[in-house]
Amino acid sequence: MHNCEIINSQRSARADYSLLHKQAKPEAVRGRQKLKTTMNGIQIQQVEVLEAINRTEIDMQIATAKRYPRNVQDVLNRIRESATEDASVAQECFYHLPRGGKSIDGLSVRMAEIMAGAWGNLRVQTRIVGNDGKTVTAQGICHDLETNTAISVEVKRSIVDKYGKTYSEDMQVTTGNAASAIAFRNAVLKIIPKAITNKTIEEVKKVAMGTSKDLKSRRATCVDLFEKMGVKKEVLLTLLDVEKVEDITSELLFNLVGIYNSIKEGATSIDEVFGEFTNKQQGKTALEKAKAAKEKAMQSAQRQNNVVDAEVVEEGGNV
Repeated sequence: MHNCEIINSQRSARADYSLLHKQAKPEAVRGRQKLKTTMNGIQIQQVEVLEAINRTEIDMQIATAKRYPRNVQDVLNRIRESATEDASVAQECFYHLPRGGKSIDGLSVRMAEIMAGAWGNLRVQTRIVGNDGKTVTAQGICHDLETNTAISVEVKRSIVDKYGKTYSEDMQVTTGNAASAIAFRNAVLKIIPKAITNKTIEEVKKVAMGTSKDLKSRRATCVDLFEKMGVKKEVLLTLLDVEKVEDITSELLFNLVGIYNSIKEGATSIDEVFGEFTNKQQGKTALEKAKAAKEKAMQSAQRQNNVVDAEVVEEGGNV
């Protein structure tokens, strides 16, 4: 089980948690008093105790959130400061997925973490709720303690490779972690109103796209990152439909970084994104090799014809 909880208040709640323990104690005592003696021994009923403690915690968190409500302008300022600390952080805040000739763009898990921390008074939790041998299902729950609004989302991820073989246990855990991260993002972004954060997000995007002055170095860095993943430069150029690295614009570079973030977060894989373009590049390379071989053969044949013609001319002159 993968649990993640973010509970932020704008002031110290030390006194609140002291009160929490005082209120939870009687419930715990009553739970221990419900021990039942049976023929097989002692049956300990701990469920009631845990439920009481959990219920008390949530009540105290809601009370604290009401006492110290968020200031939206402060929230937007914190998001802007955290996400635009430098260009590399801003670039991690977006993802880009090519799908069936179209593109899907959105905010990354990293951006959801920044927004959740800045929004405050949130209770966020993720866990794995299913594994049927073919897919793993993660559930994300986000509870706004101020408005008492809760959202639950589920995310499925395949644990079967392209040959139909089930992933190893380690890979299933990795896939589960990726699904949990995406469930976290989806739940948080459903709670935090997009209308409030749109302007700030556009500012972050401008920083992520950088300036024309550093475009050359950012191109080289991005190509190097993909080559370390095993994606050749030629495949990247085929995906972007450009002839050379210098043709990669700021917008195309922004999309490439978004693809890199999607792969890193587990939202997609290298094969899913580049498989088709790898085949195209291989086909293009094979065609170019065949064309080059044909031209070489034609040049060789032409040279031989020239030699023969020269010999004929020479023999004619001797006669």
